[in-house]
Amino acid sequence: MSEPRCDSYYNATINKETDYPELEQEIRVDVVIIGGGFTGVATALELSEKGYKVAVLEANKIAWGATGRNGGQVTGSLSGDEAMTKQLRNCLGTDAEQYVWNMRWRGHEIIKERVNKYNIDCDLKFGHIHTAYKASHLKELEKTYSEGCKRGMEAELSMLNKEELSQHLNTPLYHGGLLNKRNMHLHSVNLCIGEARAAESLGALIFEHSAVVDINDGALVTVTTNKGKVVANSAVLAGNAYHKLARKKLRGMLFPASLGNCATAQLPAELARSLIPKDVAVYDTRFVLDYYRLTADNRLMFGGGTNYSGRDSKNVALELRPAIERTFPQLKGVDIEFEWTGMAGIVLNRIPQLGKVSKNVFYCQGYSGHGVATSHIMGEVMASAVVGELQEFDLFAQMPHFRIPLNEWFGNQALALGMMYYKVMENFR
Repeated sequence: MSEPRCDSYYNATINKETDYPELEQEIRVDVVIIGGGFTGVATALELSEKGYKVAVLEANKIAWGATGRNGGQVTGSLSGDEAMTKQLRNCLGTDAEQYVWNMRWRGHEIIKERVNKYNIDCDLKFGHIHTAYKASHLKELEKTYSEGCKRGMEAELSMLNKEELSQHLNTPLYHGGLLNKRNMHLHSVNLCIGEARAAESLGALIFEHSAVVDINDGALVTVTTNKGKVVANSAVLAGNAYHKLARKKLRGMLFPASLGNCATAQLPAELARSLIPKDVAVYDTRFVLDYYRLTADNRLMFGGGTNYSGRDSKNVALELRPAIERTFPQLKGVDIEFEWTGMAGIVLNRIPQLGKVSKNVFYCQGYSGHGVATSHIMGEVMASAVVGELQEFDLFAQMPHFRIPLNEWFGNQALALGMMYYKVMENFR
């Protein structure tokens, strides 16, 4: 039984709702993709552009899961960058640092190119500030700034002291920040739906309300839903934290963390612009951070307070209101019109997990809260892999990952305890 979209700002402002059919017949394609979020749709579009026949099976609606529940920020904060660099040195040597640096911005370029090529209306805007929650955090930002300048980004980066920051953010909360003009923010659901329609225009077959109940891999892959069947040369599992397929292979590797988000009622245009005069997106330097931005219709979208227990927060607005009012005291008592949660797939070492369940069944998951850009990169990697170009896929597939034994609940409790440690250590940064 499929589920409706959540009551999010994104879903209330969809440009044009999808109406893809349920799979009710047997079809034959080159590649079947399970999951209609950014990973699945990006992979489908890449393959369709290469001329392959693709089917996408989504249990609910396109962009139903984490793709439609995030903060809409596209930043160069690559989760697991240090661990990734260390692992990649084994095969790339001194080129590992440059490869990881390029990954920070690769998703940006893919998204910009897609938006322009297919004329996708997704409120794409540029500009982001990483704010220093404490004065001591400025050293971390200065290190990032120096590295960016060394790698040719000096025209796009600016270190801001507290006074300079006030020209961009009308809040007393921070001690400075790093302005990045390459980073972006956007309407996630409209982007994903736009990409799905682009794939469809190139011949991709897209099915909603079509949950997969069985996968058989032989010379060909047979994927079965309640009412239909897809026979393909290969399959891609792209459900991230929202699927339970191939548990024998994938159990204990990925853990869901609930991300809370909300959006205020529409603000008077003058008030909205007074809060964030340059219309940038923002997040701070804490381990468990706040992130926010203005929407196209002058609401403040605000997220934070990640719940690592594996359970959704019961009252997101109640939990986030103190942070909103601490950040912008002028919004005390503001109406919060939308609130929603989403499950991010957390990996212990924060490196995306790519691999094979069997000979012709691939999987890609685990962006640890940085999925908007990373999922588009992985779409390129997965599309190449399933057609036999495995060089980049193998870089990730060979990386070791921790597996927590027993059940998912146990893993989430271990993850929650780990984050409690980091929260305590926050006092010493």
